[in-house]
Amino acid sequence: MKNPWRKLPAGIWALGIGSLCMDTSSELIHSLLPLFMVSVLGSSMLTVGIVEGIAEATAAITKVFSGAWSDRLGRRKGLMIAGYALAAFTKPLFPLAQSVTWVLAARFTDRIGKGIRGAPRDALVADITPASARGAAYGLRQALDSVGALLGPALAMLLMLWLANDMRAAMWLAVIPAFLAVLVLTLGVQEPDRPVAAAVSDSARTLAGVQRLPLHFWFVVLLGAVFTLARFSEAFLLLRAQAVGMANAQVPLVMIVMNLCYAAVAYPAGAAADRQPPARLLLAGLLLLVLADAVLALATDALAVLAGAALWGLHMAFTQGLLAKLVADHVPAGLRGTGFGIFNLATGVALLLASVLAGALWQAYGPQATFAAGALFAIIATPGLLVYSRKPRR
Repeated sequence: MKNPWRKLPAGIWALGIGSLCMDTSSELIHSLLPLFMVSVLGSSMLTVGIVEGIAEATAAITKVFSGAWSDRLGRRKGLMIAGYALAAFTKPLFPLAQSVTWVLAARFTDRIGKGIRGAPRDALVADITPASARGAAYGLRQALDSVGALLGPALAMLLMLWLANDMRAAMWLAVIPAFLAVLVLTLGVQEPDRPVAAAVSDSARTLAGVQRLPLHFWFVVLLGAVFTLARFSEAFLLLRAQAVGMANAQVPLVMIVMNLCYAAVAYPAGAAADRQPPARLLLAGLLLLVLADAVLALATDALAVLAGAALWGLHMAFTQGLLAKLVADHVPAGLRGTGFGIFNLATGVALLLASVLAGALWQAYGPQATFAAGALFAIIATPGLLVYSRKPRR
């Protein structure tokens, strides 16, 4: 199909632009936050890993409940908007932070907002998109999300140069695109006329509906969790750049390079997922992650770190939208919120474990050990992926 994005519903574009605005805000802050914690607040690498892990695990746990609740209500938009609004209202807390405890509280609240919006939003993509175009829809949303994740660090770099490395002042500017995201989604997204819960029995409207999820779905969950163990918090990419001597104002360039590659490839990879066997694309993503971890483990200068970040972004482009498509493909319509919630819980817990382990390895043995462990987990995922490629499709 030529230019399948032309046939995607307008709501997918609104969801993507809303994600772009919120990610611009979030990544502006997050591209500075690890440096802020270490340089300004005096945190250790282990503390950074714990804060990042707890934050992402909080989002993952919240997604289970918000996803199930959206299935029970039969509506998704209200919960999604509430999650975006909560995240917007937490943005001022970061530049106001005076301690690591304050940062943890801000990250915790911000990630609750992400958790509330995540599963309903991902389920809504499937609700409003034809099954034949889901890969393209998830790929487009991820691509626009990544554009925001590129703009955020770019703004962080410019602001750090303009404001003479004043991190607090730079983070204040993140408030504007966060509230713009809420406005775009409120005005631009329309739910289907028929509530999603009308298509299934009453049992699907409660957590008891988990029993109806097929075995193939649980295999996708397991696969996603193992992938995530190999891909700890991106905060460690920023700290790796600082470790090889990049100036604080230049460190956000790592996220710019990563998200440039992610944004450029996410949509083509998503569209390819509508035509190609999923295992082939996942295997390509897995190999890219192994290469990224290896390059980052061996890096001795800024150029090598940027190359590793580029490979990391390509890995994300090949895997994230595709995993979301696989969840949507293997879950009944009325349980999509629950399915995405469970998937995100599993990957969030894996991210918590991976980030804490990454911080502990870095503190004890240095950055080489952290990225070598990531490559090892990626290699461990390979047999499971090969098994998946041989399982019959449902």
